[in-house]
Amino acid sequence: MPDLLIELLSEEIPARMQRRASLDFEKLLTDGISELGLSYESSAAFTTPRRLVLVLENVSSKSLSRSEEKRGPRTDAPEKAIQGFLKSTGFDLSQLEIRQEKKGEFYYATFQTKGREAAEVISVVLEKIIRNFPWPKSMRWGKTSLKWVRPLHSIVCILYDDDGSKIVDINIEGISSGDKTYGHRFMGSGEFSVTSFEDYAAKLKKNYVVLDPSERAEIILQEMKNQAFAQGLELINDLSLLNEVVGLIEWPVVLLGKLEDEFLALPAEVLQTSMREHQKFFSIRNPKDNKVVQFATVANRETADGGSTILTGNQKVLSARLSDAKFFWDNDLRTIKTDGLDIWLEKLKKVTFHNKLGSQFERVERIINLSEIIAKKIGCDPKLAKDAAYISKADLSSEMVYEFPELQGIMGTYYAKKAGYAASVSETCKDHYAPLGPSDEVPGSPISTVVALADKIDTLTNFWAIEEKPTGSKDPFALRRSALGMIRIIIENDIRISLSEILALGNKKADIEDLKEFIYQRMKVFLREKELRHDIIDACLSIDKEDDLALSVKKSFALMEFIKTSDGSNLIQGFKRANNILLQAEKNDGVEYSFGADLKYAKEDAELNLFSVLDSEEVKIKASLEREDFVEAMNSMANLRAPIDSFFETVQINSDVDHIRRNRLNLLSRICKLCLSVADLTKVEG
Repeated sequence: MPDLLIELLSEEIPARMQRRASLDFEKLLTDGISELGLSYESSAAFTTPRRLVLVLENVSSKSLSRSEEKRGPRTDAPEKAIQGFLKSTGFDLSQLEIRQEKKGEFYYATFQTKGREAAEVISVVLEKIIRNFPWPKSMRWGKTSLKWVRPLHSIVCILYDDDGSKIVDINIEGISSGDKTYGHRFMGSGEFSVTSFEDYAAKLKKNYVVLDPSERAEIILQEMKNQAFAQGLELINDLSLLNEVVGLIEWPVVLLGKLEDEFLALPAEVLQTSMREHQKFFSIRNPKDNKVVQFATVANRETADGGSTILTGNQKVLSARLSDAKFFWDNDLRTIKTDGLDIWLEKLKKVTFHNKLGSQFERVERIINLSEIIAKKIGCDPKLAKDAAYISKADLSSEMVYEFPELQGIMGTYYAKKAGYAASVSETCKDHYAPLGPSDEVPGSPISTVVALADKIDTLTNFWAIEEKPTGSKDPFALRRSALGMIRIIIENDIRISLSEILALGNKKADIEDLKEFIYQRMKVFLREKELRHDIIDACLSIDKEDDLALSVKKSFALMEFIKTSDGSNLIQGFKRANNILLQAEKNDGVEYSFGADLKYAKEDAELNLFSVLDSEEVKIKASLEREDFVEAMNSMANLRAPIDSFFETVQINSDVDHIRRNRLNLLSRICKLCLSVADLTKVEG
């Protein structure tokens, strides 16, 4: 069976659109030919700034013949309905089939579609894709009606096998498919023909085009690391920038340049951000002091002077950009020296946080109050927490953060240290925003932890109070991130505090129960990623009346490990059996069996043994729970498994003697209460 190669060559496709376009192209074409009965074995898509490429292996030479049916009206339907069906199908009455169904006789039209040659199917599907491609933005180029992200120049579309290749004919607005393409815009040798994907990829490389984005990324990364290492320096990894740069070049050539001495005193984050945002440069640092001293840029071509001219031009533009950054830095430092951070806090009074929630300064005041209370609850110095909260948002008024908003918090830490604040207080400016993502570290110091919690509680309760909650995929105020951040801070720092209690410290108008449910749902999502089952989380949360998240998670992991054992899974079944019998008896009898079982009414050996084991293990379980040693509590519960199994196997619960029956039901009640003291096992599935 033949393979298929398609290349759509155009002017430069914006880097941010390339990955999505590649995925869309692959899906649209493979789905399209599959719907028309053409099969294939595997597919792979590639992109460069100028081309979308797709290769399919082992494409069937012909599509399958297909039969489709369409049901029409009843045979006794009005003539107008029958004629309408005939018109829609193109059939006459003699070609229709009559079938008997429950509701009467119906007309059926059967369409037979013969298999078509692969080239014909591909041509139809590809033309439809090109004319309707889902670019985020596109426009018409020239006088044609075709819309494309940038002018489309040529189409390669060939089917090939061991016997040779064949062009799949397609013509769109004067652009005819063929087997010819071009290499690099400046270094390529001109037009060349291709006969297969292997031939295509090899000839592209000879013409200075690396087709595979992952290969280009690896070349760039390794070359930057090698050149930096040769000078005793190291690359600051920046995956998002790497992915962007890969979409800007077809033939990567890495060049390293030096920063001018006047910029070396700027914070590393300022240099890195300025170079990344304005120039798409990577930062190179000295590992001895972590200062950024050089930059790496990726050219799209080789030059006779080894990139010297390119570097000179880049350094000139970079110097202008870094001069701006230095200007902001110097101005901010002068402000701190003359007025401290207070002047920036004053400016926050004129900055709106939200039109229903006041200014940023009012937000800071709320965070200060929350920080003081939370600090007292978790054993942190309240004064230091208040100081840290006071300066936490000060840098929002700085010139540097105005220019580079992504540096908020980072610059605050630098400025707080310059203003004379202790490192533990200054670091809070940066740390209280954490964690920003699921893989970010949570704040570790007590002060940062307090302010981070206060910030997130203020955000969540206030937006809940004004009914600005996440809906579906929309979360404009990143409330899911705030909730997850709060959860992780509490769990990973083992903070023992009631969720209801700390949420109640925020906006009193918030629906706390609704907010708690939102937080619980986020916690379940987070813990599921750590392979903790949702039913186990529910079982532990249900009995945690103080909604202590850290405690519930500890208990959940212990319970999960317990039910993986045979003792654990069998005990769960034994508990559920006891609970079901008890609930049914209470319903039938109209009483609650919770008065305690009496040993003197025990008659059977299994019954007596169960009393004995319950007496010994109950004490151990309660002691383990008080110590929060949940593993030991589960071990003690495991000792109940065999006696409970034996009890059910040999003892008749519904004895003919009424007081013995009641006593045995009270014994079941004791078993259930003991199990429920650990977790609500009724919620555990299985």
